[in-house]
Amino acid sequence: MKKKVGIVDVAAKAGLSCATVSRYINKTAFVSDKNSKLIQDAIDSLEYIPNTAARILANKRMMTLGLACSALSDPYFSSLIRGIEKRSRQLGYALLIHSIEEVEEVEEVKKKPNFVFGEHNTDGVIVFADSLNDEDLKRLTDSNFPVVLIFRSSPPFMDIPFINIENKEGAYRLVSHLIKAHQYKRIVFQRGPATHENGQWREAGYRKALRENGIYFDPELIEYGGFNHEMARKSIFRLLEKKVQFDAVFSGDDDAASGSISALLESGYKVPEDIAVVGFDDQIIASYVYPSLTTVGSHIEEVCFKAVDKLVDIINGKPVEIETFVPTELIIRNSCGCE
Repeated sequence: MKKKVGIVDVAAKAGLSCATVSRYINKTAFVSDKNSKLIQDAIDSLEYIPNTAARILANKRMMTLGLACSALSDPYFSSLIRGIEKRSRQLGYALLIHSIEEVEEVEEVKKKPNFVFGEHNTDGVIVFADSLNDEDLKRLTDSNFPVVLIFRSSPPFMDIPFINIENKEGAYRLVSHLIKAHQYKRIVFQRGPATHENGQWREAGYRKALRENGIYFDPELIEYGGFNHEMARKSIFRLLEKKVQFDAVFSGDDDAASGSISALLESGYKVPEDIAVVGFDDQIIASYVYPSLTTVGSHIEEVCFKAVDKLVDIINGKPVEIETFVPTELIIRNSCGCE
């Protein structure tokens, strides 16, 4: 009867510790290429296949997708993670998440910690917005590691497949509604983080709506909201302290819009009777704030499903389109002045 081979035998054959072999088999931590080869050669030589990893080793797949995203404390990311995890599970993949602290300045992106995903623990990775800098993206694409970007486009000369929404068109329709349906002319725009491409496109839509309706662009009405409740709240206080005149606020996203409403109410203003506030993304909070938030639906789950499908196609060697844009939807509630 053939002796049953165990992890101790693999470790002895490879000349490494059992802990290192365990990390390699279970993919719980990084193992160097040199040691990985020693372990895999020992596994092959001894014909050792752990029951729990048999399918993975046979297919030479981790059956795990990676997701790089910003700080998970933002309520926006619960919908994002839920959508990606749901579709990954439907296709037979687990999801490994790496949270990267969000930065506010472009130069700070270069200081972010190096990316942790690779062939040792995932089959491919979905990267949210600016969660990964161009240097790390290039390193992954140079090694032919499957990557899909969401809510940003590919850096120049890389041709990384990406999924995004029609930010500019959505913002244009939203601001046009404020102007045409309610005759607002002094509309504040609260910018998102400088490194977020979506915020830049939303500002482009804001400017287009002003221009096409004959309204002068006033830099005094541009504030930093950071796609963040507290930052947007402080920006409203700054505007009021400077006695800037405005009749509406486009907060960049729904979290910032809730902060703007809070600051206005705290300062004695009625929303929308005195000042209207609108957001973007149609997050869960949009239906529950008072007044309910007029916003733009960004169809986050659809973006997530398309991203996972595209990544799995790349893993399986299928051709995919580089650019995919998901349409947005204007959602009218009460915060703009509509009944």
